[in-house]
Amino acid sequence: MKKAAAAEDLSVKKELALQVIDRLKTEYPDAACTLDYDHAWQLLVSVRLAAQCTDARVNIVVQDLFAKYPNVAALAAAEPDEIEAIVKPCGLGHSKARDISACMRVLRDKYNCKVPTTFEELLALPGVGRKSANLIMGDVFCKPAIVTDTHCIRLCNRIGLVHDCKDPKKVEMALWKIVPPEEGSSLCHRFVEHGREVCTARTTPHCERCVLADICEKNGVEK
Repeated sequence: MKKAAAAEDLSVKKELALQVIDRLKTEYPDAACTLDYDHAWQLLVSVRLAAQCTDARVNIVVQDLFAKYPNVAALAAAEPDEIEAIVKPCGLGHSKARDISACMRVLRDKYNCKVPTTFEELLALPGVGRKSANLIMGDVFCKPAIVTDTHCIRLCNRIGLVHDCKDPKKVEMALWKIVPPEEGSSLCHRFVEHGREVCTARTTPHCERCVLADICEKNGVEK
């Protein structure tokens, strides 16, 4: 009985996920990564800086960083305190500068200044977690990816794709079971757009203009 109930629940969530994907695709057809970058290594740097910082601020700060250090070798040669002096406005400057320096040196010494192309290799880089690795896999290498940032986690719980789950890895694993692999990366970008514009972090989001209002469980929303 338990297996049958679990299978039925999974089937229901798969159907819900497909409806969410379809509606958000129509609402945000051009959703994409909001961090500016021209090269894979730059996205690695920016996503580390984006921890507890807005993408908009990161995009401003990295202009000076990338102007001074225009490639992996140049940034790898910089001392952490030199990097910190530039990235400090993003917050947590000391730890972020340390991770960026260590990461760039690994790229220089082990990968000939290239960004590795497998999830496992990305995850082994200093300062790179599952969210960052998935972002690189999806946006740079166009591979299946699910980026569980704060918007994704909040919306998935609110909509009912997951229940009472705030752990990023657990949410990611749950989504892999119900989201078609080719849709994961784009869906997460659309979650960001929708989370900023409509399904905000407040307990009173803008349900009156939400394209998911009739299929959303509205978990945690004030009635």
